[in-house]
Amino acid sequence: MSTRVYLEVGSRKVFACALDWPGWCRSAKNEDDALHVLADYAGRYAPVAATAGVRFPKSAAAGFDVVERLEGSASTDFGAPGEVPSADRARLTKARAERLAVLVEASWKVLDHVVAGAPPALRKGPRGGGRDRDKIVDHVIGAEVSYIRKLGLRFRQPAIDDANGVAEVRHAVLDVLRAARAPAPDLEKGWPYSYAARRIAWHALDHAWEIEDRSE
Repeated sequence: MSTRVYLEVGSRKVFACALDWPGWCRSAKNEDDALHVLADYAGRYAPVAATAGVRFPKSAAAGFDVVERLEGSASTDFGAPGEVPSADRARLTKARAERLAVLVEASWKVLDHVVAGAPPALRKGPRGGGRDRDKIVDHVIGAEVSYIRKLGLRFRQPAIDDANGVAEVRHAVLDVLRAARAPAPDLEKGWPYSYAARRIAWHALDHAWEIEDRSE
């Protein structure tokens, strides 16, 4: 069976995202390249599914079914999947909501595992750019605290060494996802739960993989 994906097409960047696998979402300069990179990352996403206890087919990257193309925005070109596909506006079953929650939780576990094994100073880019490990972790936590306002949750950003504070934020997110049945919270400009799960998982994994790559 083909993996359902959607494409978010900006003027300079295209995201290819797997609808049913929060966090498996990659970008490139055009549609074909975005799909190619998405396929390349199947092996890196498989441990996320394994951590969640969700079967990830070995053939997941063998074929993609592009079910929707979305017009991108400044967020797309900046480097974040910012548009909501039609499928994310469907009501959630208990099983679907639980699946979203365990895959988001697994993305955090993968990030934590990578961070624990990474050196504080990461290899710089060709022009000396790139955050070091703790700066990346702080950035991810800050972004998540911002993201979850779209779910009706408000927290002050915990410090990276405040394990209890980080856990409190994460538990609140997982509780909201597990309880979700409507497509989205009753909030002005709230995010659909499926999109929120994808965005949170993508951001955590994007930086986990960056840390892995720059630790070598």
